[in-house]
Amino acid sequence: MIPTKLDPVDLRILDAIQRDGRITKLALAEKVGLSPSPCWARLRKLEKVGIVSGYHAKVAVRTVTPVTTVLMEVTLRNHRHSDFILFERVIRDVPEVVACWSVGGGVDYVLKVMARDIEAYQELVDAMLAREMGVDRYFTYIVTRTVKEEVVLPLAGLLRVSL
Repeated sequence: MIPTKLDPVDLRILDAIQRDGRITKLALAEKVGLSPSPCWARLRKLEKVGIVSGYHAKVAVRTVTPVTTVLMEVTLRNHRHSDFILFERVIRDVPEVVACWSVGGGVDYVLKVMARDIEAYQELVDAMLAREMGVDRYFTYIVTRTVKEEVVLPLAGLLRVSL
């Protein structure tokens, strides 16, 4: 994919909507230093080219129910292309797996799993293993405390520009 050129105004728009997806058109325009119509046109362009891919609410799940977050390392038994395809297809269908990364190094995948408790997590793992998805071994890391979990991407730093 060819990176899209973003100017400082685009970056300020992206920063603002990451921090507040419900910001009004007028407040966004004021925040980035544009009048509302050109600001809205820029935002629509960012959406159209796929840079803004959606808007989401961040739910404070622990205010609704107890939850256990688990990081799970997975190594597959075999490393044929079909093995990776099968594993990824199964994982996409497991709602408790809220993130899955294919990684290089000593393991094949790192998953972020959210379950009601450890017992529910183990039941989930048992059910996944019963689906014969090619897992050779897995390691479980219980998250005891979230120190940092950002939803705002550091675009200015990644692009080496200042806002």
